[in-house]
Amino acid sequence: VQLVESGGGSVQAGGSLRLSCAASGVGIKCMGWFRQAPGKEREGVAAACTAEGRTRYADSVKGRFTISKDNAENTLYLQMNSLKPGDTALYQCAADPRSCRVVVPAIVAAPAFPINYWGQGTQVTVSS
Repeated sequence: VQLVESGGGSVQAGGSLRLSCAASGVGIKCMGWFRQAPGKEREGVAAACTAEGRTRYADSVKGRFTISKDNAENTLYLQMNSLKPGDTALYQCAADPRSCRVVVPAIVAAPAFPINYWGQGTQVTVSS
């Protein structure tokens, strides 16, 4: 499985960005987005099941970020609106073949939960 992110960049506070994660390979049951800022712990931002509508968001992004997927294109998206300087981080896409009933909540609640596949990441910088 390979994951390739795109869509990062620099925006001013209040702006929007959409991240994409193109996945290749089979057997993925859940996908998600993590972020990590310098000097801070990794945070699970959002997660989704690939075969059903189950999603989960970190409290810090609820109402501002939306995770979605295009199964035909094997692509995961993260629409980020009302961006804040605190959203500045390296955003990484992750995927896992295990049960999404376990992994989806774990991505948000337990960022150290071991995930099988990772992308290289895309930088998001929000200026005030």
